[in-house]
Amino acid sequence: MNTAKQSMSPEEIQEKYRVEREKRMRSEGTGQYRELTDAYAEFDKDSFVEPGFSRDPVVEENDVVIIGAGLGGMMTAVRLAQAGIRNVRIIDRAGDFGGTWYWNRYPGCMCDVESYVYIPFLEETGFMPKDKYSKATEIFDQCQQIGRKFDLYSMALFQTETHETHWDEEEKRWNVTTDRGDRLKARFIVVAGGILHKAKLPGVPGIEKFQGASFHAARWNYELTGGSPTELPDKLADKRVAIIGTGATAVQVVPALAKVTKQVYVCQRTPSAVGVRNNEPTDPDWWKSLKPGWQEKRMDNFTAMTSGLPLEEDMVGDAWTEVYRGDLAFGGKDKVKMSPEERQLVDIEIMERVRGRIDEIVADKETAEALKPWYDVWCKRPCFHDDYLPAFNEPNVKLLDTDGQGPDEITEKGVVVQGTEYPVDFIVFATGFETGNLYSRRMGFELYGKGGVSLTEDWDNGASAHTLHGLLSRGFPNAFLYNSAQAAFSTSIVHTLYEHASHVAALVKLVLDKGATEIEPTPEAEEKWWEWVMTGLEYGYDQMKECTPSWLNGEGQRDPEKMKMMIYLGPLVHYSDKLREWREQGMPGLEIK
Repeated sequence: MNTAKQSMSPEEIQEKYRVEREKRMRSEGTGQYRELTDAYAEFDKDSFVEPGFSRDPVVEENDVVIIGAGLGGMMTAVRLAQAGIRNVRIIDRAGDFGGTWYWNRYPGCMCDVESYVYIPFLEETGFMPKDKYSKATEIFDQCQQIGRKFDLYSMALFQTETHETHWDEEEKRWNVTTDRGDRLKARFIVVAGGILHKAKLPGVPGIEKFQGASFHAARWNYELTGGSPTELPDKLADKRVAIIGTGATAVQVVPALAKVTKQVYVCQRTPSAVGVRNNEPTDPDWWKSLKPGWQEKRMDNFTAMTSGLPLEEDMVGDAWTEVYRGDLAFGGKDKVKMSPEERQLVDIEIMERVRGRIDEIVADKETAEALKPWYDVWCKRPCFHDDYLPAFNEPNVKLLDTDGQGPDEITEKGVVVQGTEYPVDFIVFATGFETGNLYSRRMGFELYGKGGVSLTEDWDNGASAHTLHGLLSRGFPNAFLYNSAQAAFSTSIVHTLYEHASHVAALVKLVLDKGATEIEPTPEAEEKWWEWVMTGLEYGYDQMKECTPSWLNGEGQRDPEKMKMMIYLGPLVHYSDKLREWREQGMPGLEIK
C-alpha cells in the first residue's frame, strides 16, 4: 500500500475534522430538504415518457404483487419465475424497468461498482458489459434485456402509482389499489422501492423565484439542454450553468458539462473524497474464459473484500477493494480485530492520499484546498473519477465553495454564495435522494396490516421497528419489505437485493407448496433477530456520530430513539449465511397457518 506524507498529526487532523463538521451542522437535520411536491412537483416530472398515457384498470388476483420495478423488484420477479411462480404483477410509476437506472440519465452517469459484479444475470442473458464500469445507458439496456428474457413486461404496470395496500383478514389477501383504478388481490406483496428512489431539493431560499431553467439531475431534461444520455448537451454551449451539490452525481456531471458549457459554477457545501477510477474495456478473451458460476463467486469475493474480511484473492482489484485493503494493512488484521485507534490511523492514511491527489492535480491552490475532504473515509460514500478534479483546471469551471453552509439564496437571475450573486441560465440540483426513512414517505403509499394498523403507526415512525431478517414484520402477514431496517448492506447494494430476492422466492415457493395462507414472525423471533443485528456493532466503531453531516448519518442528527432502524453492520456474507441456515433449519420463529 502506498503511503502518504502526513501534513499534520492525527490529533490535529481529528480537530480539523471536528471544526469542519461543526460548520455543517444544522438543527433541522434531514428537514432542511424539500419534497418534490406542491410548488416543487414540476421537479419530479418524468420527462422520459410521452404525456397523456392512459389504460383500462386491471382487476385480478395474483400470487405476488411487487411494488417497484428497479433491480430489487426485477430480481425478485426473476427468482419467482425460476421457482415456477408467474402469477405476478409489478407496479412502478416509471415508464420502464430499471429503477435508479431509469431515472438517472444525466450526462456522464455511470456506476461506480464494477459492472461484472453489479449488473445482475450476466450469465443468464449472455450480456458482456463494454467496460469494467458501465455507463447508465448500458445498465438500463440490460434491465430491458432482463425484462424481455424473463417475460417481465407481461407482468408490468408502468406509469402507475400505488395508492394503498390493505390486508384482508378474512380472505388472507392483500388489496392493492393504484392511481389507474387497478384493484389487485395478492397472497404476497413485496415492497421494493429502493433507497435511491425519491429525489430531494435543498432548502435554499428562493428556489421558486429563479427565472431560468432548473431541474434535478435525476430528472434531466434533454429537451432543454440538448444531447442525450449518450451525447453531450449541445444546447448549453453559450449557457452559464450552476450545479448545486458535489456528491457522486456532480462528480460525474461536472466533467461532461465542462466540455460544452460556456461557464460551470460548482456550488459546494461538503467536498467528496475522489479516488482513481481507471476504467478500461472488457477483454473479450477473458470474458470467454469465464467458467459457469463465475459471477456469483465474483460478487461474493467483492462483497467479502469490501466488508473488511481478510482474503487471499482479490478478484476485482479496484479502488474500492484497495480502500478496504487499507483496513487490513494494520498488522494484517480484519476489521473486527482492530482497535478504534488502529482503524483511525489507517483511515487517516487513506484520506491523506486522497487529499494529496488533489494537490497533485488541481493547479489553483485555493481551489485545491477547498476541494479537500476533512472527515473519515466512510463518513460519505467515496467517489472514483479520473476527470472530475482536472475539470477545475479548465477556464470555464469555477468552484463556489460555501464553507459548509450551502448557497445563501437563489434569485431570479442566479445563485448567491457568500454574499456574491452569480448569474446563470440553468441550475442543476445534484442533491441526491431521501434515505433512511420509511418506505411510506419515499414511495407515497401506506401499508395497512392486521386491524387496519399502518406500518408507520406500528413502527412508531421507525422508533419501534421490528422485523425478522429485515424483511418480515409481525402484524403484516405475507409482506416482504425491502426497507433496509435490520437487514444488511454492502458496497454493491445489488448484492443485498440479490440475496433478498433469492430468499423471498424460496420462502414464497415453500409456503405455496405447503398450501399455507398466512405467514408472520413471532415476537420472540423478531427480538432474537434484533439481538443478532446488534452483534454487527463490533465491526465498526461508531464513527458516524462524529461524522460530517451526510445522508449516511441523518445529516448529523441521528435520532437514538430510532436505533431500531439500524442495519446489520457486519459482512453481508454473514447475513446471507444466516438466511440460508434459517431455511435449512425449517424456518424457526415463523408462524405458518
